[in-house]
Amino acid sequence: MNVPDYRGSDEIQPAIKIVGNAVRGHLGELVRSTGEETLNQLLDAEAGPLYGVKR
Repeated sequence: MNVPDYRGSDEIQPAIKIVGNAVRGHLGELVRSTGEETLNQLLDAEAGPLYGVKR
């Protein structure tokens, strides 16, 4: 059986790159859209019975 030689973390490091600003941007959008959807659902639940409004 051929088993590759152990490679140190210095050789593997470039394989994955995390860009902090991109991660923050994606998380910010996720939080914003989740909050927006939650608020819209709450408004629909309140306004529907009061005004006979459906989305």
